[in-house]
Amino acid sequence: MSLSNILGIDIGGSGIKGAIVDTETGQLVTERIKIKTPQPSTPEAVSEVVMQLIGEIGYDGELIGCGFPAVIKKGVAHSAANIHLAWKGTDIEELLSQKTGKRFIVTNDADAAGLSEMRFGKGKGVCGNVILITIGTGLGSALFTDGHLVRNTEFGHANLHGMIAEHYISNTARKKYKMSWRTFGRRFREYLAMIERITSPDLIILGGGVSNSFDKFSQYLTIETPVTAAAMFNHAGIIGAALYASEMYALESA
Repeated sequence: MSLSNILGIDIGGSGIKGAIVDTETGQLVTERIKIKTPQPSTPEAVSEVVMQLIGEIGYDGELIGCGFPAVIKKGVAHSAANIHLAWKGTDIEELLSQKTGKRFIVTNDADAAGLSEMRFGKGKGVCGNVILITIGTGLGSALFTDGHLVRNTEFGHANLHGMIAEHYISNTARKKYKMSWRTFGRRFREYLAMIERITSPDLIILGGGVSNSFDKFSQYLTIETPVTAAAMFNHAGIIGAALYASEMYALESA
């Protein structure tokens, strides 16, 4: 089985995205395709969209990497963040493999995005603790120490001002409370200061959709740790999912 060109799929609360990835370079081999996440986002409904995505991309390989918005242990969802609660307890790898006839390897979506940044983006070659925060429907997190992933950190669910952090400062919260970029930046500084206290990072990378607007709020992120926008932007989850599948399959086959 070729481990160089692998389909990466990023399942999110609002969209399901995918492309074939050259895992040696981190480049997309095909156009990125995005389909809206079905509502309600049940396992059956999402599986149908995943099958549609594979068909539209025309992927004929056997291995697929998938990032999913949940705590993932051995392919099983142990939470259901910003997706239907029916996913909790579901063996995602088994379900999607049965539905598609492909071999799925699944990881947390933020962990996938972080892996992409550490291999090909702003985290490449950085020692110490590096944390990626994805800002989208919710807040995802990926923590690396000397390049090694600490899986399923879920810092977006930490408590901040008596609220779940992603309810206070995600992109969904920004739109809900009609925040200016100044207000958003100041709130996000509070969140990053908390992350800084917990993880003592050497670098914080911001990804997800809002990272495209980094210049509009970066001036307010006045913390000690350097903060930068992700290099991979909205492709990070796709690239990281394919890369994770490639690396895990190689370990299994060794």
